[in-house]
Amino acid sequence: MTRQPHDQFAKQYLAGLLEPLGTVEISREVSPEIRQVDVFFAPAPTANPHQLGLLGQMVERTCLLEAFRNQPTPTEIRTCILKLIAVQTEQQRQARRENQQLEEENLASLWILTPSASTGLIAAARAELANQKWPKGIYFLADILKTAIVAINQLPTTPETLWVRILGKGATQKQAINELLALAIDHPFRMKTLEQISMWRINIESQQNVSEEDRELIMNLSPAYVEWRQATLQEGRLEGQRSGRLQERRLFVENLLRIRFGSLEPELVQIIEPMIELSTDELVPLLWQLSQTELLARFTPHEN
Repeated sequence: MTRQPHDQFAKQYLAGLLEPLGTVEISREVSPEIRQVDVFFAPAPTANPHQLGLLGQMVERTCLLEAFRNQPTPTEIRTCILKLIAVQTEQQRQARRENQQLEEENLASLWILTPSASTGLIAAARAELANQKWPKGIYFLADILKTAIVAINQLPTTPETLWVRILGKGATQKQAINELLALAIDHPFRMKTLEQISMWRINIESQQNVSEEDRELIMNLSPAYVEWRQATLQEGRLEGQRSGRLQERRLFVENLLRIRFGSLEPELVQIIEPMIELSTDELVPLLWQLSQTELLARFTPHEN
């Protein structure tokens, strides 16, 4: 399986959970050599992240979140640390420009999210389990590096770890999705997460050369997709919208646009009609990969 579908899901999923709590940037570019940070997060002064459990605890201060579908290699871990150093350097330069003192505790930290972490990887990183403030499965590198590796499959199966375990793999992720479905219908993060999981499933299914691993993932994601699809169609019926296959595709496109861009602005509404003419295989990759500007340029009707 290519990493791209998981990257897109992880970025949109984490951004969706964290947007109410502060400033979120996905694919943030850092220099001197241009690299992209999966998710950069800076909490708002009034943020209350406790409802996100462990994830909320992780983002109490400015941080980078790097999510992997498979265990990262040593080179990938070093690359993540280079991104962190680049962000910290930007912070220090900004503080100097504003003639302010930047305390060590206010420098960004790094969370490397991996579905599993071998004993060899943990030993090579000289990482250690945290104190009682943190659950099992979180390994901190030397304090000066401000970096931790989160082995998702080792996290305890509790409500507090749910929002991190959704980024796991295999049985860990399947269990997390079952817990998500068991949440109250009006839970503030339930429907949003179901939407994003469903879009991930559709994106994977639309890829060419679907692997055995992909098929297993599709099966794990399917209960969330079925729940989301039924809720979406029911919402359409309650709003008195047109029925039939065309309306189902319209609702699908509307939800994808909301997930990508947060809201349906008038210019986005105008391009829904030409978009629903495409097949799912053509449409889903475009919706995931193109920016809002690129989508508008491609689908906005042009006058003769």
